[in-house]
Amino acid sequence: QIDQDGLTLPERTLYLAQDEESEKILAAYRVFMERLLSLLGAEAVEQKAQEILQLEQRLANITVSEYDDLRRDVSSVYNKVTLGQLQKITPHLRWKWLLDQIFQEDFSEDEEVVLLATDYMQQVSQLIRSTPRRILHNYLVWRVVVVLSEHLSPPFREALHELAREMETNKPQELARVCLGQANRHFGMALGALFVHEHFSAASKAKVQQLVEDIKYILGQRLEELDWMDAETKAAARAKLQYMMVMVGYPDFLLKPEAVDKEYEFEVHEKTYFKNILNSIRFSIQLSVKKIRQEVDKSTWLLPPQALNAYYLPNKNQMVFPAGILQPTLYDPDFPQSLNYGGIGTIIGHELTHGYDDWGGHYDRSGNLLHWWTEASYSRFLRKAECIVHLYDNFTVYNQRVNGKHTLGENIADMGGLKLAYYAYQKWVREHGPEHPLHRLKYTHNQLFFIAFAQNWCIKRRSQSIYLQVLTDKHAPEHYRVLGSVSQFEEFGRAFHCPKDSPMNPAHKCSVW
Repeated sequence: QIDQDGLTLPERTLYLAQDEESEKILAAYRVFMERLLSLLGAEAVEQKAQEILQLEQRLANITVSEYDDLRRDVSSVYNKVTLGQLQKITPHLRWKWLLDQIFQEDFSEDEEVVLLATDYMQQVSQLIRSTPRRILHNYLVWRVVVVLSEHLSPPFREALHELAREMETNKPQELARVCLGQANRHFGMALGALFVHEHFSAASKAKVQQLVEDIKYILGQRLEELDWMDAETKAAARAKLQYMMVMVGYPDFLLKPEAVDKEYEFEVHEKTYFKNILNSIRFSIQLSVKKIRQEVDKSTWLLPPQALNAYYLPNKNQMVFPAGILQPTLYDPDFPQSLNYGGIGTIIGHELTHGYDDWGGHYDRSGNLLHWWTEASYSRFLRKAECIVHLYDNFTVYNQRVNGKHTLGENIADMGGLKLAYYAYQKWVREHGPEHPLHRLKYTHNQLFFIAFAQNWCIKRRSQSIYLQVLTDKHAPEHYRVLGSVSQFEEFGRAFHCPKDSPMNPAHKCSVW
């Protein structure tokens, strides 16, 4: 798979200095470049920094933003081409030689690759042709240095922290936290084995698996009740739900020490930290290269069990919930179920809904890129999604407008996940009876469900962090993830007795799932 890349800063518009905040970040990046080049002993530092920056700015000008409509329509950017065709598209890049070197194979001209950025690659080819080799060489060295600078001596790390502080005003981490972070990054599964042994039992795993099944059952019911989706599309949607793969807690091999050892078959020495990092990176690349002719392993985990995250992969039709996110305050087997369904339940529902959002909805039950909707149903889906776009377009934070189109997939998932978890909780109450009120708390369990959902996204950000979040994140700011979701759900208004046509209970509500 070949795609656009090559920028050090997280978003192309930061190179274009279109506002005061991006100008500050670009200036800080220029200082960072000169500082690192000086540490490397380069001569004519200002000139080299300027040349590299200008090349990155030219790359930024031909890069299509991940939030552009062109990039959001996965079916339009997914192009299979042969190596021979790719060579004609990009005549100044020696693709066969390059891939032969990386994979140690002799590829034929008829070998197929997936090209995700045709126009970009054509322009990159011309850019390489028109740029002096000296500048290309310096740029490539620069990209390697940036990636590895956090592992070098204190002056390199301090320069990196200065740039991070300008972008997000974060304080440098204590060395112990840095070391833990690197151990987690390079030995994630080994640490994960220790984590699940202490913090995630087989009983907890079974209970979460049941929670997932309860929420999947509700989605199946919701699909039947939808009045905007026709029978043919409903059948395909139900099939996707039935075939969806769910992985909870940790991969089974983690319970076998000898299997964990095979994940890290590279040399590690106590006194050669930087070499250990390089060995780890090299080993990871070698594992990836070996997969070139292998069938896709759908049981592979992208995150270690201690990760405080969850994800849905549309090309595998797979949901993953690591043990790290199945902890208090999101989940505890001894919590009231109102808190569990409002906490981890809404996140399970969120990931489940991703299979049917504006991105995941392009993939079928087997994870193939296939349009399984009828045109009538898909048109109605787009109209309903447009309501959500307009809703979030009207939210502003620090004078920045949230982009409803950029955040659409996550907003659909937030809204859908909230509803699925709520109705799953109501089913639990019908089957097990009402929960006892919590001592000295004035809230009902329905109210506690929504409070737990809001607590999931309780965070305080600095203005610079919010600027980058709105610019680069597919999620809306946390404050609006909560308000946008609960205000569009009639059960929230009912639980908290919000007057009709009030901000938290508007007469007209957006709804997809």
